[in-house]
Amino acid sequence: MNSLFLEYLKRIQFFVSANCDAPEVWQINLQDPATPAAEGMLSFHTYLVLFLIFISVTTFWVLWKSLKNFSEETSIISAQRFTHSSLLEIIWTIIPAVLLLFIAVPSFSLLYSLDEVVDPFLTLKVIGSQWFWTYEYSYYETADNQIIDSLSFDSYMMPENEIAKGCLRLLEVDNRAFLPIDTHVRVLVTATDVLHSWAIPSFGIKTDACPGRLSETSLFIKRSGNFFGQCSEICGTNHGFMPIGVKGVTLEKFEELLLNA
Repeated sequence: MNSLFLEYLKRIQFFVSANCDAPEVWQINLQDPATPAAEGMLSFHTYLVLFLIFISVTTFWVLWKSLKNFSEETSIISAQRFTHSSLLEIIWTIIPAVLLLFIAVPSFSLLYSLDEVVDPFLTLKVIGSQWFWTYEYSYYETADNQIIDSLSFDSYMMPENEIAKGCLRLLEVDNRAFLPIDTHVRVLVTATDVLHSWAIPSFGIKTDACPGRLSETSLFIKRSGNFFGQCSEICGTNHGFMPIGVKGVTLEKFEELLLNA
């Protein structure tokens, strides 16, 4: 029994240390950000929580004071005479407006930064199908002037009987998309049959894949690692079985992988 428990603890430590970009058991907080967009979202989330705490505490305090001071059991006269207060009406109109202003300014700033278009170094096309992903790399010229016209491959979920020990069930794929870090990447997302959604929490990305349309987003991965996501649009019976796997590597390693693919 003790040996099984120790083995369980070792596996937990492995997941926590190696899979910080995948969902964990009883996870409450967001995943570690790997892009500037995800970092901005995490910072804004923390900033917003402070306002939520202040608003919640203030609201419950006012409610408690109202029930305590103006109930018939404690003060019949006050409950009968109290009607309204013009000053109070002004205060609880102005304060929420000011709070919304403090929330709106960083919100719009983040929103516009997410829509910023940067000249990409690389373009990755993502195609969603029932129920797998196809990745296509467009024309690319390596540092030593080697030309890669195009490269495409499919990415399926690994069956449970083929998953290696320590890998993640329902998240492992047979072919991960590999992208260079510290590089501006344009991602074009579409679908062949029904609506899908290419979503990776660590990147702060959730882009709909619509048949007949190209959705564009951008990436700037700041660190190496394996990043996991899942289709986030109900697309059929096997919707929950088309995970997303992306591997962030250095530019040199990326070119090596392209040449050897």
